[in-house]
Amino acid sequence: MRLKRKFQKTHLTRPRKGGAAKRRRQSDQKKRLVALGMDEERVTKMNPREVLTLLKHPMKVAKDNE
Repeated sequence: MRLKRKFQKTHLTRPRKGGAAKRRRQSDQKKRLVALGMDEERVTKMNPREVLTLLKHPMKVAKDNE
């Protein structure tokens, strides 16, 4: 069977992630850290990369705060 043209078309550009979606994701990640038990002031001073690395291992975050 042959593929019709409408199935062979591909998009030339990929849609970009928006700034609002990025801010929403980052605020959700900070809320997750606070829910795990971290101090809210400490979380607000962190940069997004630090927040992500802490969320990769949530058990370690919970142990550090005890």
